[in-house]
Amino acid sequence: MNYTIGIDVGGTKIAGGIVDSEGKIVSRVRRSAPAQDSDLMLAAIAEVINELSAQQETTGVGIALAGFMDKERNRMRLSPNVAWRDIEIRSAIESKVGKPVIIENDANAAAWGEFRFGGGAEADSMVMLTIGTGLGSGVIIDGQLLIGAHGIGAECGHFKVKPDGQLCGCGQRGCLEQYASGQAITRNARVFVASGTPAAQPLLDACGQDPTTLTGAMVTETAQKGDPASISILAEAGKWLGFGMSTIAAILDPEMFVVGGGGGDAGELILAPARVEFELKLPAREHRPIAKITAATLGNDAGIIGAADLARKL
Repeated sequence: MNYTIGIDVGGTKIAGGIVDSEGKIVSRVRRSAPAQDSDLMLAAIAEVINELSAQQETTGVGIALAGFMDKERNRMRLSPNVAWRDIEIRSAIESKVGKPVIIENDANAAAWGEFRFGGGAEADSMVMLTIGTGLGSGVIIDGQLLIGAHGIGAECGHFKVKPDGQLCGCGQRGCLEQYASGQAITRNARVFVASGTPAAQPLLDACGQDPTTLTGAMVTETAQKGDPASISILAEAGKWLGFGMSTIAAILDPEMFVVGGGGGDAGELILAPARVEFELKLPAREHRPIAKITAATLGNDAGIIGAADLARKL
């Protein structure tokens, strides 16, 4: 059995695991992330890798990171969660751990994990959309991870679905992320509660009568209990997701869309309206195969598993 190490780096934690060739995590390590100090962050990642390396012989390391990196997968151009601006990551980590290292965008790594061992394992071409605070994405076409000419492709959350729409964190307006994401669900729920309608009482109860603490997870939980307003809020996000998928399908023609993050947690409350809207908006739908839309299956482990599997290519 061949073992590699997968590391998933977030703004608050560094999660690592030893992963076998069948995508199973056989050992785990987790550390808090000193995200505001670049050097301490690199040292903490190396510490996790070295701790795992001491437990089992491994052949390489894959690291999943949020942000824009160069095509050579060495230099991080910009990270939203860590104080990294145009610095070398791969070579710095390799010098600390004595193993070959690959770095990859976290959404791409999660998509690769689902493609190889999760919800997309039956497909050759797949798009993963991850509903978190924003909308992450990863694209695999004919078995190859799509990263683009400059290494920053497959940002499906940032194509425009509504000209001059909601302001996005990327600096543009009307991005898909602003209508099909955790922040969109939260924003719509808070607006609904602020309207004062008695129909908002279940959501008010969920947030302890303080709408400023209302989250997408609370909306999902309330919807799962049957609250009509919460169901409608999730359905709205699902419709926008399906609309976005129809445009992605017109360009990339995947066999399957895999939805993770909050979309996976909400299940059919988001996926069912997404499928309806997808088929309604898909160009020439009567004359083409309809891509399957399904939930991710690896949960929070997708990034670790995907990064570790990418390391097998080293």
